[in-house]
Amino acid sequence: MKICMLTNTYRPHVGGVAGSVSTLVEECRGAGHEVRVVAPGFPGDEHETEQGILRVPAWQRFNGSDFSVPVPLPHFLASELADFRPDIVHSHHPFLLGDAALRWSYAHDVPLIFTHHTLYENYTHYVPLDSPALKRFVIHLATAYANCCDAVIAPSRGIAHLLRSRGVASRIEVIPTGIDTRAFADADGPAFRRERGIPGDAMVLGHVGRLAREKNLDFLGESVAHWLRNGENRWFLLVGDGARSQALRQLFDRAGVSQRVLMTGKLTGSTLCDAYAAMDAFAFASLTETQGMVVAEAMAAGLPVIALDGPGVGDVVVDGENGRLLAKASSVADFAASLEQGMDESVLTDWGPAARETAKAFDRSTCARSVMELYAELGGRRVRTGHDWSWWDRLQGRIEAEWELISARADSASGSFRERDHKNR
Repeated sequence: MKICMLTNTYRPHVGGVAGSVSTLVEECRGAGHEVRVVAPGFPGDEHETEQGILRVPAWQRFNGSDFSVPVPLPHFLASELADFRPDIVHSHHPFLLGDAALRWSYAHDVPLIFTHHTLYENYTHYVPLDSPALKRFVIHLATAYANCCDAVIAPSRGIAHLLRSRGVASRIEVIPTGIDTRAFADADGPAFRRERGIPGDAMVLGHVGRLAREKNLDFLGESVAHWLRNGENRWFLLVGDGARSQALRQLFDRAGVSQRVLMTGKLTGSTLCDAYAAMDAFAFASLTETQGMVVAEAMAAGLPVIALDGPGVGDVVVDGENGRLLAKASSVADFAASLEQGMDESVLTDWGPAARETAKAFDRSTCARSVMELYAELGGRRVRTGHDWSWWDRLQGRIEAEWELISARADSASGSFRERDHKNR
């Protein structure tokens, strides 16, 4: 089967969506399918060795983030995909290259699958003029896009329920993003501790992820600082990088615990697996995930997880069996108390094996097989009805018009503030 995947983020970017897409690509190619990936370009991509990838121009580090924004080139993409002639198109975003995927699918009557990786309304702060209205538009856009597709993949049951409640009528399949469970099981935690100066007998709490505003990191940092202050043999291992890195360093400095906090920056491959293995338990406070891949990765390393009950996390963490799952509205004190319980040696003995057992359901080969079965079922036949290009264009036109209104109001407000400031001088 010929499969075309279009994604606005792909390696070398380190993140959940990029990792999800690259894992699926590898599994599909390993099963004998021919896969073409359309993804943003990056500096130095002329030296890329991966075959079957089409890079499109992109703005790098959009609005200060670590994301790139691809510039779809309709005629160029049409020519490239016409030569490839895919049996199925898999879109990983509802805009930019996702729009190109939709148009190609309709024009050539090829089935379109969309994976709803992200709750996009939680990322509008990366766009100028963020507002509640913009969040509503983004939800509307993603919902309408999903209804243009033959099938939608939800990474968790919670996201599937959310999509239905928002009006998605297309077929929804719950298929988690897969992880390499064997790599995490074979990792060397003691070696990582020795190399990084963490005492072998320390109790190590860990976290892995982008250090970004939407990850609820201030809450996590305050909870961890509280836990660290209650014992001299306690360490926090923080893997990842991002805009909140400096703020977190300052938080731990103010709390007087920074000497027992190790911030490694981004890690990949076997080094990342070793970092997980160096931990005794995993803390997670994000409320913006669709699955929380790092939670499954932590469990593959045999780590109990202490987490807030955000979207997707409840599919993995079973309270009192493989970790602690706290209500979204929990306080820092509540979370810190759960860290105390979760790091108790007797609890770790029970929860660790249960966590590793939970992770088996998220093995990459199992999850990819479910996606490929969906490809095989839909490949070569179009099942969606009731939508066409003109409908999608009209929707985009309405959103663009509303965006212009928001922009005009913001400019007007800005002008009013400038006039007031001038009069007050």
